[in-house]
Amino acid sequence: MAAGPTPSTAASFRPPLPPPPPCFDYRSASLADTRASAATADPALAGLVESGALVRVPRRRFGPVPAWRPPDFAEPEDVWILGTSHLSAESADEVERVLRAVHPDNVVVELCRSRAGIMYASDDASGEPLLKSNMFSLGGAKFLGAVNRSINLGGQSALALRLLLAVFSSKISSGANRPFGEEFRAARRVSEDIGAQLVLGDRPIEITLERALKSLSWDEKTKLVISLFRGITSTTDMPQDEKAAVSPYELYEKLSSSYPSLLQPLIHERDMYMAWSLKRSKAVNKSKTVVGVIGKGHMNGVVYALISDQGDLRFRDLVGRESSETWASSVVKGLVRDTVIGLVLWALYELLQAAALHITL
Repeated sequence: MAAGPTPSTAASFRPPLPPPPPCFDYRSASLADTRASAATADPALAGLVESGALVRVPRRRFGPVPAWRPPDFAEPEDVWILGTSHLSAESADEVERVLRAVHPDNVVVELCRSRAGIMYASDDASGEPLLKSNMFSLGGAKFLGAVNRSINLGGQSALALRLLLAVFSSKISSGANRPFGEEFRAARRVSEDIGAQLVLGDRPIEITLERALKSLSWDEKTKLVISLFRGITSTTDMPQDEKAAVSPYELYEKLSSSYPSLLQPLIHERDMYMAWSLKRSKAVNKSKTVVGVIGKGHMNGVVYALISDQGDLRFRDLVGRESSETWASSVVKGLVRDTVIGLVLWALYELLQAAALHITL
């Protein structure tokens, strides 16, 4: 399983591309390139193409390869993108159908290293409450390692926000009564069957949440934390159909409607990052075919970034922070503090999960 480089030191974020203009529609922009190829691969894919769930972007639409890439670097000949729902068994079936029909060299999933375990969890969550399975969960057997990574990449505040979002997202989506991420598990299984390389294509969630917090004023941060606590502890239940419909992307959109500055770090920047992973990361060098498995809500932004980029998508501009501290001084200064804060946050997380689970039962 391949992944993009883990950011250690990098320049502050400089958006290389603007978000899609209101007039841009990824379906009309890619339909002509998708129909014929899908019919050749498998006529049964026609329904996905016409609904806009499956698109193909050939290399000729990418724009120039930037001069900083080595001379032997070649972007993929074809990028296919399948839009999925993270709480849908049907999406898992669609992933299998597309991967077996297209038979790609690489499968890029909307996950980062911290969330890769979603692909290896059993579909019944090993008997654990479905409440614990969502895009924000801080899972894995090596708990302290997970906490340490979260703090190193995003800081304590981003870790706290992640834990709150994990509990809140679990509560509002519990009505779906389905384990989270079935399409990612399908992507992993089929990739192993067909010999495709699995690539982690999303920006580390810790950095995304750190960027989100930095975009908010102190008043907005306080308001957001209070609203999340109220949502978690509220005894007022949501209608089952509304709970089942909530996906991580829809939650991001709801947050962005209340806090417009969140739209850039939560959605637009990640769209650009996933586009970079699909066509410019080392993992896809010289690939004939790449398939991306991403949430439906990212389709417009990712396709726009793929075809509008003129060599501007660079990893260092999409992720990372700069720091004047040396590694050694940072470790000595923060070891005790981060361990204590991590344990306190985890204890709070467990208490909130228990409260939210009690409320939903």
